[in-house]
Amino acid sequence: MGEPMGLRERKKLQTRHAIFRAAVELFHERGFDDVSVAEIAEKADVSKMTVFNYFRTKEDIVLGSMEEHLADPAVIAAERSPGESVVAAFRRVFLERLAARAPETGLNDDPALLKVINLVKGSPSLAARLYLFSLRGEQLLAAALAGREPGSHDIRETVDPATISELRESGPVDLRARVAASQIMSLWRALQSENYSLTLLKGSADEAYPDAVAAAELGFGMLERGLGDYGVR
Repeated sequence: MGEPMGLRERKKLQTRHAIFRAAVELFHERGFDDVSVAEIAEKADVSKMTVFNYFRTKEDIVLGSMEEHLADPAVIAAERSPGESVVAAFRRVFLERLAARAPETGLNDDPALLKVINLVKGSPSLAARLYLFSLRGEQLLAAALAGREPGSHDIRETVDPATISELRESGPVDLRARVAASQIMSLWRALQSENYSLTLLKGSADEAYPDAVAAAELGFGMLERGLGDYGVR
């Protein structure tokens, strides 16, 4: 177990959560684009500068926590067991996370999470930000599957002059790795969307769980037949 969180860390976490809760409530009431950072600060009882100390942009308030998990797909690939294919590793992890009702599977009926999902669906700027986040995660996964360390160009939306030399040195990612990463991440997103719909239809994550497992088995079965034993260590 890790060391207990100190008073200062606890207060910072409480402030961060207070800003998030205030923002989501305001966004839910009036829409993402019609709420200012100043209004969020007022509702959270903090200064506008404090909001920016915790979140770089208004979009970060909603999606910043997701960015902390940017490298998760690459970690799953890197930590797969000897003899385990990439598809098998992702199937195993996804089913484990389904059982835990992890938010990233879409099978979670936390009201705050459902509000965030609806916010993203209703805001072009949030949807665009989420797409870029997903794309960067896919690039990191492709680098991991290709067996190389990711460069800074793998976590940027564009390749600027400062990273062109780095890109030339590392060379392009193997096309098979790029295709595999794209297919895996596309399936994960499809299952997220399916599980979100199942949760709403069934009324709870627990009721939707059997159907979510069946959907995952179907999706990964299709992917496995398409990619075969690609990525077996």
